[in-house]
Amino acid sequence: MAVFNLLDASRLPACTRAAVFLDFDGTLVDLAPTPDSIAVPDALDTLLSDLLRCLEGAIALVSGRSVSDIVRHLPGYTGIIVGGHGAEWRVGDAVKPRVNVNSDGLSVLTDSAHAFAENHPGTLLERKPTGAVLHYRAAPKMKSHVEQIADELVAQHPEFEAHPAKMAIELRPKGVGKDKALADLMAMPPFKGRTPLMIGDDTTDEPALIWAQARGGLGIKVGEGDSQAHHRLADPNAVRTVLTHWAKEHPACLAD
Repeated sequence: MAVFNLLDASRLPACTRAAVFLDFDGTLVDLAPTPDSIAVPDALDTLLSDLLRCLEGAIALVSGRSVSDIVRHLPGYTGIIVGGHGAEWRVGDAVKPRVNVNSDGLSVLTDSAHAFAENHPGTLLERKPTGAVLHYRAAPKMKSHVEQIADELVAQHPEFEAHPAKMAIELRPKGVGKDKALADLMAMPPFKGRTPLMIGDDTTDEPALIWAQARGGLGIKVGEGDSQAHHRLADPNAVRTVLTHWAKEHPACLAD
């Protein structure tokens, strides 16, 4: 498996030919004990703005977080945001759902997951507009219990699926996934006809990494762990470094 570093940024396609898709947690920012305790580097907004300009708009953040949460952490980023693994999109000023979620079913599911978390110290429920996440980063021994309750919940609510993530289980609507989001985006301008480049760190990113590679693009895994990606970067700092260097290779694209 290849390893990108600062000197390898030249191997990336030219900005005018690339379509870039970026996960957020664990890819652009370091993971933290809880979703709300992440530290967003001050320069990240500027980097994303530079890339948006260099790529002529062909960049999207593709995250499991809600769109509103990404906006809260990156208020200066004006490009496309795909939230909830593809369940909601922000294009321009409009945030629109991409799936129909039964609000009553979602409420019951998240209330049940919340009750579980309340009664099991070290677990944490993260509510989302289209689903929920049960985290057990603070209590790794709870993994099997979290997996069990997740399986029980999706059995009771078959419109949802359970997906393993880093120290967490995602409960999300059927029919969404980052690979499906990439397929939809690549059919639209300004992405259409470009070479897809997907960077992600989690098992939930794997389908998108594989999708990009299968279409002649690049899949880049961030951090340790098994992956089908052909390339790897050590951590979010390495991701930001490579992307910054790449943008600087195209100075005409950057702001004065």
